Amino acid sequence: MNFESELNLTLRARYPLIYIPSAEEERVEGVITNVAKSLGRSVFVWDFVDGYQSNPNDAGMGKRNPLQALEFVDKIPKGAVFVLRDFDRFLDDVAIARKLKNLARRLKSEAQNIVVIASQLNIPDSLSEFFAILEFPLPNPQELRIEIEQIARSTNPSNGVDLSKQAIDDLVRAGQGLSLERIRRVLAKAIAENNCLRPEDVDLILEEKRQSIRQTQILEFYPSTTEISDIGGLDNLKEWLLRRGGAFSDRARKYGLPHPRGLLLAGIQGTGKSLTAKAISHHWHLPLLRLDVGRLFAGLVGESESRTRQMIQLAEALSPCVLWIDEIDKAFAGTDGRGDSGTTNRVFGTFLTWMAEKTSPVFVVATANNIRTLPPELLRKGRFDEVFFVGLPSQEERSQIFAVHLSKYRPHNTRAYDIDRLAYETPDFSGAEIEQGIIEAMHIGFSQNRDFTTDDVLEAASQIVPLAQTAQQEIQVLQEWAASGKARLASRQNVFRG
Repeated sequence: MNFESELNLTLRARYPLIYIPSAEEERVEGVITNVAKSLGRSVFVWDFVDGYQSNPNDAGMGKRNPLQALEFVDKIPKGAVFVLRDFDRFLDDVAIARKLKNLARRLKSEAQNIVVIASQLNIPDSLSEFFAILEFPLPNPQELRIEIEQIARSTNPSNGVDLSKQAIDDLVRAGQGLSLERIRRVLAKAIAENNCLRPEDVDLILEEKRQSIRQTQILEFYPSTTEISDIGGLDNLKEWLLRRGGAFSDRARKYGLPHPRGLLLAGIQGTGKSLTAKAISHHWHLPLLRLDVGRLFAGLVGESESRTRQMIQLAEALSPCVLWIDEIDKAFAGTDGRGDSGTTNRVFGTFLTWMAEKTSPVFVVATANNIRTLPPELLRKGRFDEVFFVGLPSQEERSQIFAVHLSKYRPHNTRAYDIDRLAYETPDFSGAEIEQGIIEAMHIGFSQNRDFTTDDVLEAASQIVPLAQTAQQEIQVLQEWAASGKARLASRQNVFRG
């Protein structure tokens, strides 16, 4: 059910108080007006500065007086929708709250509704049972296409530039996840610069998108140039990923193939889990969004849940995309709700429900180091397509990892290093520890004004105490968990230490 249909049903069902969290005030009001007219209802719009503005006879009513704005509702006969802008700021007032409760009793027996529009969801506990919350989605591709085509028609013909269908498609795809106001603003900037829209304006839209995502302070638009070949070892995992390379294409939809849902990578730190998330994005040609779960949790009651819904809405608007959740075990450890009024539990529940029911092409890549803290509900089938255990690399895989890093730091001199010897002399080393050993060897060579050698790498490695030795107990638990069949092995030659 789309938003317009849901609003229509909510109004007809006589929900007295409706709350719509959205920054797209103008667009929301347009939909409300259309739905209200289809039901034969009048619309009255109020804000704190100008009061009611819809009817000349009532112009200025309730100006700078939110209680008077509610009292005005009593004066209007049946068949009206009252839109209150930014009214969330007054809901904590005892008089406002009491008046809303009184109105809720009366309005549910009449064809009248109060709709609060605010940029964030902010309902005090005393009123939470009285409001119906409707989520207003960001513009879909069809809405974006209409807007972009309209702007192009009004500007480009006079400048002799005709955008192709492919150029329009690219602009629409780039604009997914932005509000119409942001799209209009960035296209106005492009027109001001070149007097028309051009295919190259995709870059302007993408930059606006990055700014929009940064402003949420929840998601990060993460550019990725990492390729599958940059990952040493992990053959089973790479084969699984390569097999799904075209799963987001139109050809896959015509075949009847559902979108891949996601992947949980559990294992030892520094073994390439985060690197894999970046490589998936690059190989599948999908934007990579990194979620900092810690930023979901805010101080105000209800704000964490609001941020979670905002994150989900933005990820779905940007789909198809890869949503990377790093160290998910730290975010949702101890979801018993103790100490935070159940906020963690509610956020986790919202996230789990979305994971199970989502139909949008958002591929979730979650990484975890400590599976003991993961709630069992997260590991249940249906949340992720697969759970992989990423363990310590074997000697052969260490050779591949050394080759990858040496080709990055010494692309024209890789053969000068004895890779087989390096792999043999570094048992229990993770990929991250191997790279750190090479960097330390570079410092040794640089300090002596020469290039670093195999012996320098071995000397540096001898000074590194691998995690496999300092965290033996934790790693043993991880390996026992993987060996019990609860996860697929990412490597065909997984190393288990007793």
